[in-house]
Amino acid sequence: MEAISISRSHGGTQGVYRHASSATGTGMTFAVFVPDHTAGAKLPVLWYLSGLTCTHANVMEKGEFRAACTRHGIIFVAPDTSPRGEDVPDDRAGAYDFGLGAGFYVDATQEPFARHYRMREYVERELPELIAAEFPVNMARQGITGHSMGGHGALTISLRNPGRFKSTSAFAPIVSPLNCPWGHKALGGYLGEDHTAWADYDACALIDKGARLPDLLVDQGDADNFLDEQLKTHLLEEACARAGQKATIRRQPGYDHSYYFISTFMADHIAWHAERLKG
Repeated sequence: MEAISISRSHGGTQGVYRHASSATGTGMTFAVFVPDHTAGAKLPVLWYLSGLTCTHANVMEKGEFRAACTRHGIIFVAPDTSPRGEDVPDDRAGAYDFGLGAGFYVDATQEPFARHYRMREYVERELPELIAAEFPVNMARQGITGHSMGGHGALTISLRNPGRFKSTSAFAPIVSPLNCPWGHKALGGYLGEDHTAWADYDACALIDKGARLPDLLVDQGDADNFLDEQLKTHLLEEACARAGQKATIRRQPGYDHSYYFISTFMADHIAWHAERLKG
């Protein structure tokens, strides 16, 4: 693991790191904020998964999470959204919603993407093992959150791994890739056209199949231009209601899909996670 940058901020250390990933077969970059703490202490960790076109840097530079993480004593980890490099295939048309920056947190099975696009394995297994080895984290106290495509990742990863995460939240998540154009393009391209393979990557389908979370917090801006066609928050509300899944799904008047929205409610989410991550 190579440290690319280390900076003091809000009573903690903001680092950016790079390592060679066995999951993706590429170098991967990620950001970690560690609040100041007593020597030998282990802190809870909150994973943040970013959305389409983003890297680790978007939330690090615009998410406004560090003061809240220091207040509550939480480590914040933000990985990249896809493998990157000269040999990594991309959308030939250069579209923003498939390929580089759009890994969708799946393990691809279709060529030419299967070799490198293994973001499920990377986020579920490889990166947590690295973080546990290199940083003062208490892996028994994990929370996960994310935005848009990353909200989809946070929901599905948590639902597929019962008991791993004590808290799960999302900002404007893609709640059902089975039922939106972004999902059809990504899952079709990475997994093929057999929709039965897609169900593991759809939060609503996972809930319908019996997966459950201890609790769930979702914020969605009602002025989000992706709400009706791509995000479809109502499908998550309906799935939770059918299943009796405990959830707080808030519609925020006037807010859009941007980091102006995310940063406004980030401290609320961190406080919500902190309450559930207490030792």
